[in-house]
Amino acid sequence: MEFNISSFISLIWRLTMNRILVIGSLNMDLVITAPRKPEMGETITGSGFMTTPGGKGANQAVAAARLGGNVSMIGCVGKDAHGSMLTDNLKKNCVDVSRIVQVENAPTGVAVITIVEGDNYIILDSGANALITPQHIIEAEDIIKSSDIVVLQLEIPMETVLTAVKIAKKCGTKVLLNPAPARVLSDELLSMVDIITPNQKECSHITGINTDTSEGVSRGIEFLISKGVKQVVVTMGGDGVMYNSGSRIIQKGVHKVKVVDTTAAGDSFSGALAVALSNGKSIDSAIDFANIVGTITVTRKGAQSSLPTIDEVKNFNIDLYR
Repeated sequence: MEFNISSFISLIWRLTMNRILVIGSLNMDLVITAPRKPEMGETITGSGFMTTPGGKGANQAVAAARLGGNVSMIGCVGKDAHGSMLTDNLKKNCVDVSRIVQVENAPTGVAVITIVEGDNYIILDSGANALITPQHIIEAEDIIKSSDIVVLQLEIPMETVLTAVKIAKKCGTKVLLNPAPARVLSDELLSMVDIITPNQKECSHITGINTDTSEGVSRGIEFLISKGVKQVVVTMGGDGVMYNSGSRIIQKGVHKVKVVDTTAAGDSFSGALAVALSNGKSIDSAIDFANIVGTITVTRKGAQSSLPTIDEVKNFNIDLYR
């Protein structure tokens, strides 16, 4: 076998990176673009149908891995073609899949996604994602303990999320929670979360505060801090990002580009944030890095297919994406 020095150097560099563990969902995305949302009972013609790997957990794992992270994933897929395709795609992107479980009594999760003018409308069938249990997490305590940060979302059972957060807390491992899809979160859970990354709608759902304005988002951040969350980062679409830095609340804008598909915008942002923070970057630097990653992501179609590599981020030139 021919020795590839560049691949060897890349592997050694990746293994020296801090370890990121993603616990979450794997879905096969069925995507179609439409000129508008159909009315009730109406059939309209779409275009550009594609089947592509997705799921918030898998998206965040691939995002972090493409940015140079040393990433492992815990999740659940069915023993079917979709499940095999999803795990193969993770392996292709250098994500450790040794803790992904295959089950026979449920199909792999599926998301039906309609894209209208760059925005997405998603219907989800959790499938095997609903079968990732607290016991799976308990059995993975060793990898939680050896990780620097655990990344979670809410497309898996809440009791599984809570178990993961408790074990991470016990092990001294940081927790980044992307609270999507939005659910009511207990004070117990929030008190153990180090970093939370809701969008505006999710922030409103969690806090009960109207976050349609910057002032409302600021109040939402203060509410979550009062519940014990150390770092709150609210993504605001075209209005940027708002977050706490020390005692200040800061809003940063985003790079203005032609938006093609926002499906993986939040996932790419959370994955990038995990990479930056796990490697000791300040929250301000981490936000700048994640903003660039999110900017590149929305200029491309698809979920994981839209996620940039670390070289693309390093060579970022806004003029190429306008």
